[in-house]
Amino acid sequence: MNQHGKLNYVEFPACDLLATKSFFSEAFGWTFTDYGPDYTAFSDQGLDGGFFRAEMCCETSSGGALLVFYSESLEQTEINVKQTGGKIVKPIFEFPGGRRFHFTEPSGNEFAVWSDK
Repeated sequence: MNQHGKLNYVEFPACDLLATKSFFSEAFGWTFTDYGPDYTAFSDQGLDGGFFRAEMCCETSSGGALLVFYSESLEQTEINVKQTGGKIVKPIFEFPGGRRFHFTEPSGNEFAVWSDK
């Protein structure tokens, strides 16, 4: 449900929309709706959003926002990310409240996964 003043949608650049879609479909079970050759959208993932064709990416080292997934099995999610074309950029580490790792997907966008287990 849309709520005034609440986050509703997020968009990311992607130089390779097909590889990005394939990665998120295989690693996290996402489905996509294409809106022409240069945009694809996802929904029901905690926050709806999409990927637009662009020759750039979102990384924390350049000031990009970091979206963080939750996992009940951090090690298994890390394996899934690696097996489906993601690259681990920060291996699993502890922080107050849990553990997490950072990865990039095939278009270079950085995400993280955390667990309290």
